[in-house]
Amino acid sequence: TDQKFFTMMQNTILRRAAAPLLRRTFSSAPEAAASGMTLNFSLPSETIYAGAKVSQVIVPGAAGEYGVTADHVPVVAQLQAGVLQIMHEGSNEAEKYFVAGGFSITHPNSVTDISCPEAVKIDDIDSAAVSSAFEAAKSAFAAAEAGSADQALAQIDMEVNKAMGSAVGLSL
Repeated sequence: TDQKFFTMMQNTILRRAAAPLLRRTFSSAPEAAASGMTLNFSLPSETIYAGAKVSQVIVPGAAGEYGVTADHVPVVAQLQAGVLQIMHEGSNEAEKYFVAGGFSITHPNSVTDISCPEAVKIDDIDSAAVSSAFEAAKSAFAAAEAGSADQALAQIDMEVNKAMGSAVGLSL
């Protein structure tokens, strides 16, 4: 009877685990792809997109850059400083934003929410200001006591400015 109970429990667990996979496998992918995906892109001070229909978003994830399209598998990712690219339906050119970090949540219904502390259009970045800010952060890092909070903040500032510089073609 213990074997019978174990088999019954095993079947129940497998059935519950397989149900979401079967729903995903047999979903109407062409219908989802035809309707595109929905993007919500927000900062603490403003909403850049709310319910925007887009064809793809390329996300600078902390584990690596990845693309999201309609019917993408659900995923939660931390963002690293880098370029967020938004491909609008009917356009071949990406709208590009530099993001300093944040989170991306892709839901099973082809909706992706992106929340960032800061974002700026790549075209609005001043290369000279980025170079200057990187050099100031580098000086602050060198002047700070080793292992101090000031040194850690200066290091973060250096990394963000280096990534921003890379986004506009600078080698810092």
